[in-house]
Amino acid sequence: MNYFLSAFIGIIIGSLPTAYILLKYFKQINITENGSSNVGAFNSFKVSKSKVIGLLVLIIDILKGALTVTLIKILIGDEFIYLIIGIIGAVLSHCYSFWINFKGGRGLATAAGGAILISIPVLVIWFIIWLIAFLLRKNVHFSNISATILSAALSFSSAKFLIKYSSSKANSEMEFSLLITFLMLIIFIRHIEPLKQYYKKMLKERKYEQT
Repeated sequence: MNYFLSAFIGIIIGSLPTAYILLKYFKQINITENGSSNVGAFNSFKVSKSKVIGLLVLIIDILKGALTVTLIKILIGDEFIYLIIGIIGAVLSHCYSFWINFKGGRGLATAAGGAILISIPVLVIWFIIWLIAFLLRKNVHFSNISATILSAALSFSSAKFLIKYSSSKANSEMEFSLLITFLMLIIFIRHIEPLKQYYKKMLKERKYEQT
């Protein structure tokens, strides 16, 4: 029962389409039909041309993850499996919100909000990999997907270390690795399309250089 309740809490909180609501209210813009159509902070900034709105979307989306974990701790308990199931539910419903025809963001901010309270080492490792990838390619989507894939891999290879320094301890290394990987998989899926566009752009640039 607690598993379903954890997922339900995450799904309800995560489904709040922050960017859609703020842009509709302040700019009368439907973000799902503008820019990249992604319902997240970066596209909110690009579409609205407002740093304030972009930052506000980012903060609220982070808080969705943190609030999910906090409520589960209060109502159910602080066992790792309940907390991570809640975050998986929050990220999934953020990416595919039923309020806006299952459209949404890419889940990074909401996942980060939960990671702050569950496993800071995972968040730190993800960010370090992201920074290295960005310095190499100067592309946000490439960095996002590189950090996501490698963080999932490290959740297996370095599970013992990550569990040791996490605030919420998993019952086993396998439980930790599988659930972290499942969370990363959702984020990975949401980045497939922008990654395709990135490589198409690279191929076009190479062909142009060769002509």
